[in-house]
Amino acid sequence: MGRPEPAETISGLYAGHALGLTRLALLMIGDRESAEDVVQEAFLGLHRRFGRLRDPEKALAYLRSAVLNNARTVLRRRRLPSWFAGTYTPPVWSAESEAMLGDERRAVVEALHRLPRRQREVLLLRFYADLSEDETARAMGISRGTVKSTTHRALNALGRLLGDDQ
Repeated sequence: MGRPEPAETISGLYAGHALGLTRLALLMIGDRESAEDVVQEAFLGLHRRFGRLRDPEKALAYLRSAVLNNARTVLRRRRLPSWFAGTYTPPVWSAESEAMLGDERRAVVEALHRLPRRQREVLLLRFYADLSEDETARAMGISRGTVKSTTHRALNALGRLLGDDQ
């Protein structure tokens, strides 16, 4: 058997994982349009590089890493002054999303956004995307031990933040 066809593999990945990746990006970035752009850019990058992947079975891991990196880039650009845009203001959750989220869940999402980037990413990958420690380590480019210690610190910090809010 030869290598899988890029279009078929990418279409399958898109059908099975685009929504989850978009939700992950949304939790990281805070607005739907940017999250969708981040995911589309990740799939476009996969399409461009698919022939150079050593192991096509790791395409999903590539996409997760690309979504994380693209989201980091968006967040970094928002902190930089721009000659072409006004000052960035954090997105306001839409009325629709406000209605869908209960007060407790909204408090957790807000507390997540107050955590340092790495802690937020580890928690989102481990508990929202339901990745193992090994998968999280691969997606973030860090060791499994760093995932474990960062998860521990992040959960403690999240508990303190939520305790302060109640």
